[in-house]
Amino acid sequence: MLSIPTSRSERYKGIGTISAVRRLLEYGWDRESPPLLQARRVLFRLLAEDDDPAYLYELGGKAKVELAMVRHGRQLLREAAAAALAQAGYENDPRLRGAARRILERVDAFLKSPLAQKPFIRVGNHHVLAPGASPPSVHTLVMLAHMPLYRSEHYDLLDRLYAQLSQPQPRQEAATMIGSKIVLEPHLVLGDPLPHRNAADADMPAALFWLEIFARLGFLRRNDQWTKLYERLLDDCDSGGVWHPPKRTATMRSENAYAWPGFPLELQATAEERWSDITFRLGVIARHSGRPINLT
Repeated sequence: MLSIPTSRSERYKGIGTISAVRRLLEYGWDRESPPLLQARRVLFRLLAEDDDPAYLYELGGKAKVELAMVRHGRQLLREAAAAALAQAGYENDPRLRGAARRILERVDAFLKSPLAQKPFIRVGNHHVLAPGASPPSVHTLVMLAHMPLYRSEHYDLLDRLYAQLSQPQPRQEAATMIGSKIVLEPHLVLGDPLPHRNAADADMPAALFWLEIFARLGFLRRNDQWTKLYERLLDDCDSGGVWHPPKRTATMRSENAYAWPGFPLELQATAEERWSDITFRLGVIARHSGRPINLT
């Protein structure tokens, strides 16, 4: 459901359903088109709060899975499915709104608790998230970014979420003790994913992904550091508004799986077309951050 093609795979071989849906939506496909209609039923089924291991897909494997691992996997897929459905424009569907309410209630309870400041405990030689800690995931942020009406109804949650996203990241990697296993949780966001300019230069697609999320959530204008990063990218545009890579940019490729659905959309671009993806994304960020867009 969440897999993406490797750099060596041919075209879209091995892509998961949720990743594929979000990719097609980025291309502008209508949610009523046959491929997205076929996927919609499965995505809505994943929103259910049950522990059916049959809906773990690649997270289940062939061996019998512990109940704790089933619940963990179902929660991850539930949030990812909610993000895809929100991006498809199903904000007013009661099934999605119900799932969003349950997901965000857990996140809000975490943000209100002392765990938000000290989420880790020590287990043996490892630091893991404390039981009951539910920091926001990338999927939760994508879901919320595409639900403007829901955000307007829960503005107090957004203030707490902004405080979480703008604080420094902990030195420990996010990991959870599930049953007898320690599972890494790279999808959980425990602090600022763009703490400095070097982070943006090292992974441009991921930086654009986060700047767009911040813009959609209304956070970009509230944070001077993120605003400066965005304006720095605008300074790299020529007189026609087309972005060109400066020498400081290390690479245009990204290993970030969460940025893949939106970058790159032009797979075989040449000449000036090579920079169309970033130019387009800068325009999207400008639109959602309330900046004027000059098309002349």
